[in-house]
Amino acid sequence: MPIQTIKAREILDSRGNPTVEVDLTTDLGLFRAAVPSGASTGIYEAVELRDGDKSRYLGKGVINAVGNVNTVIAPALIGMDVTDQTGIDKKMLQLDGTDNKGKLGANAILAVSLAVCKAGAAHKKVPLYKHIADLSGRKMLLPVPSFNVINGGKHAGESFMYEAISRYPCAVGIWPHNLKMLFAITYLKLP
Repeated sequence: MPIQTIKAREILDSRGNPTVEVDLTTDLGLFRAAVPSGASTGIYEAVELRDGDKSRYLGKGVINAVGNVNTVIAPALIGMDVTDQTGIDKKMLQLDGTDNKGKLGANAILAVSLAVCKAGAAHKKVPLYKHIADLSGRKMLLPVPSFNVINGGKHAGESFMYEAISRYPCAVGIWPHNLKMLFAITYLKLP
C-alpha cells in the first residue's frame, strides 16, 4: 500500500518540550506518530535536531526537523509501500548520510519511521506489537517489567554518573508474578 502524503508539525511533548509529530496517509486513512524529546546527550546518541533559536522554546524548537520531513523526506517516500519498513528506513538513512542522523535529525527520521510502522501494521491487519515482532523476525514475547530505582546523568543534574539503575525480575516466566515480585522487592520491607 503506497504512501500518499507525509506532513510534519512541531508539537509539545509530555514534558513541555517541542518535538516532531508526523501524519502519514494511505488508502486506509491517517497514521500519526510523535517522538518524545530526548534528555540523553551521550557521545553515541543520535542527533535530535534542535533549532537553537533562543527566542523560541529556549532554543529547543524543531522547525528545521519538521522542514526536513516536509521538504526532503516526504518527497522521497511518497509512493513507497508502507509494509517495506526496512526499505523506507534505509532510504531515510541514505537521505541523511551521516552516522548520527545529524543532517535531517533523528527526531524527524524516527517520527516518520513510527508512522510508517503503524500504517504497515494496519495494512497487514495485525496489531502494532505483532507487526514489530514480524519485522524483527523474532518470536513475540511480553516485555519484562522493570522499576526505575535511581535516575542519574543529565536527569539528576549530572550528580550521579549512571543514567539509571533499574530492577528487573529474572528467570520468572509468569507476568503477574513478575510484577508482584518486583513490587515487593522495591517497596516492601522483606524479612
